[in-house]
Amino acid sequence: MTLLITVFAAVIVTVVWYNRKDDSMKLGILLFMFWGASLMWLIDAIFEYAELKAEYFTPAIGDMINDAFLGLSVVALGLVIWVVRLLITDPKGSVRAALSKKNK
Repeated sequence: MTLLITVFAAVIVTVVWYNRKDDSMKLGILLFMFWGASLMWLIDAIFEYAELKAEYFTPAIGDMINDAFLGLSVVALGLVIWVVRLLITDPKGSVRAALSKKNK
């Protein structure tokens, strides 16, 4: 499930990144984080399959739920890192404008 969730997130971000009008939102960083996580889970799946063989394709329900939570956590953490980076770099000047308006 972790591999499936991160691959879906990576594909969605890739499509959005490819169809972007400008690069102010820095989607490339999010794209690389999700594809990196997908590659990591792919390697994990290969090694787990080598260990379990056919049992790999019949996981317990509890294991699937844990993997789903882990996959969603990875996607959420990637989004949080991306948003924090956007807030720090402030490519459109929105945070700076809001702070300067508040100080006046």
